[in-house]
Amino acid sequence: MDSIAQSHYGFLTGLELIFLLHLLGTICFLYIVWRRLQPLIKAQADPRFDHPLTRLGRVFQYWLAQWRHPRFRYAGAMHILIFAGFLLLATHAFQLLAFGISDRFAPQSGGVYELIRQYAATLVFLCMIAAAARRLVFRPARYPRSADAIFLLGVIALLMFADGLFDGSRAASHLEGVAPFSLAWLVSATLAGSTYTVSHAVYLGAYLLHEILFFTLLCYRPFGIQFHVETSLFSIYFSKLHRGALKPVRWGVPDDQLDRIESLGVKKFEDFTWKHILDFYSCADCGRCSDMCPSHAVGRALSPRTLSIKARDYAFRKYPVLGQSRDGQLLVGDLFAEDEIWSCTTCGSCEAECPLLVEYIDKIVDLRRGLVDSGKTPQSLHKPLKSLESRGNPFGKLEKKRADWAKGLAHPATADTDTLYFVDSITSYDERMQSIGRAVTRILTHLGQNFAILGAKERDSGHDVRRFGEETLFLALRDSNTEAIRASGARRIITADPHAFNALKHDYRDLPPVQHISQILLPAINAGQIHFQPADSATYTYHDPCYLGRHNAIYDDPRDVLDSISGLHRVEMARCRDRSFCCGGGGLATFYEAKERERMGVRRVRMAADAGANVIVTACPFCLSNVEDAIKVAGLESNLTAIDLTELVDRQIRIQVPEMTT
Repeated sequence: MDSIAQSHYGFLTGLELIFLLHLLGTICFLYIVWRRLQPLIKAQADPRFDHPLTRLGRVFQYWLAQWRHPRFRYAGAMHILIFAGFLLLATHAFQLLAFGISDRFAPQSGGVYELIRQYAATLVFLCMIAAAARRLVFRPARYPRSADAIFLLGVIALLMFADGLFDGSRAASHLEGVAPFSLAWLVSATLAGSTYTVSHAVYLGAYLLHEILFFTLLCYRPFGIQFHVETSLFSIYFSKLHRGALKPVRWGVPDDQLDRIESLGVKKFEDFTWKHILDFYSCADCGRCSDMCPSHAVGRALSPRTLSIKARDYAFRKYPVLGQSRDGQLLVGDLFAEDEIWSCTTCGSCEAECPLLVEYIDKIVDLRRGLVDSGKTPQSLHKPLKSLESRGNPFGKLEKKRADWAKGLAHPATADTDTLYFVDSITSYDERMQSIGRAVTRILTHLGQNFAILGAKERDSGHDVRRFGEETLFLALRDSNTEAIRASGARRIITADPHAFNALKHDYRDLPPVQHISQILLPAINAGQIHFQPADSATYTYHDPCYLGRHNAIYDDPRDVLDSISGLHRVEMARCRDRSFCCGGGGLATFYEAKERERMGVRRVRMAADAGANVIVTACPFCLSNVEDAIKVAGLESNLTAIDLTELVDRQIRIQVPEMTT
């Protein structure tokens, strides 16, 4: 068989032309990637080189096995087919590059791989047509109109056609077999009656077309949404391993030296870490994050997809492939709106949905830190933040009143305390939520636990203070609580507030093990320490709190507790578990006055009503507060009620324990 290198194209031999094409294409691609790396080189540090085996496992799960793509069935199945086709065709693409230089690398016909590869090229070609139709005709709301996407789909389709043209013309000119009903088969059948000269000319032209399209695609991808083909493997490998944790203000800078940092948070693009800029490059613009975002669903200014795409396009403008880097602009106020940044409830829906593990919460918190450092805190947060600083709670209540709800039920911690019940602010001061505290203490008493509370020594956990960018205030709250907890001598901590649970577990250091109350209830039930009265005839549904479920993966324990109550009929809402819909946020999120078409809680309680539930069970005081308010706003009082898991357990325990006397 004549090699490509021995053929002539005008005044250049095939070898010279192909070598020149390969050389220019490779140099062009490497130069573009080098320019794209410039902002990462100038960005902040981000230590992501630990646990290499765990990270490799995530690459196999999320990159190679496409673990999250089937969550959107049609688009996910199509992406898996395209990705599998690309993997099968990758070896062939590099083989064709080498074949241009020497026929020693000529593709072998008739083998199993060749047959599978030809079908793969045909399948990818058909998927490109289907994807283009989906973008142009049957476009989901999450897909923006994108000339970039259509151009890329067209180039890939042409590349697959060129692949089939190459195989089919080779088969026709050299009398080789091809996979039946593939693109190559159609081309071979079309050229069956042509002369060798014609089929061989098509063969040579198909090869040249394939290589031109290959390098066109390779060099164009770093300019648009398909850059994730190159970057996603690295983005997934370096992805965050502990979801509930929040990055520090600056990696490598101890908390007691934050005053030495010239600027806190993110104010200019290079204040992001290199991993977060890599995330901007890796966003596939699929819109799944925004589809799942509750803030976006109720008409708030935030769209996670838009945040990533705006930042990516800004990086392309500031660090162009050709020309000098340009002076940047302040990100918030110029690139992002302040309301866009404050509208996030940090629920984690976007991160739970993203198939490429793009991170959002750390970026948004860093942007908030920059706003706080610049004195641009929303007006509605001024009063609660001032109260947190002066009195340790956002409600402005006196510290000495913090344990008034617990009279006759719980005692302040002493040196022999085994279990510390960390109450947190809303349960301590909100009259409705105090019933959760009373239920917890009665349950712990029923179980014979040696427990206590911090009382007036307790301060707000600071969970939402930190996530709203007030790092210095959070550190003060954390240090005060840490000192009080260590002084109590407690060997474990229990809380019924997922926000406090997440803070104590991820934001604090060197504390005893912390558990949510649901993790205490289930073992006690299984051990026969708790027996329930039969439930009433109502239909119950469980609402997953964001910081219990998505951030800490506690989904089954609360459900198993409910299912252990005899006769309790439970249904699931359409959005549950890691797709649970945020109630509207807790902590400082309840003070922020966001512009929205509809309250998140209202959207959530309607989901419960649609599921046929009469009772919504929560496991978070903020969720209970938001859900109860939403039931009233939605006018569903006659159909729906809400109750906390601890209140339900306390109510259903067969033998109630009388209150302690002071």
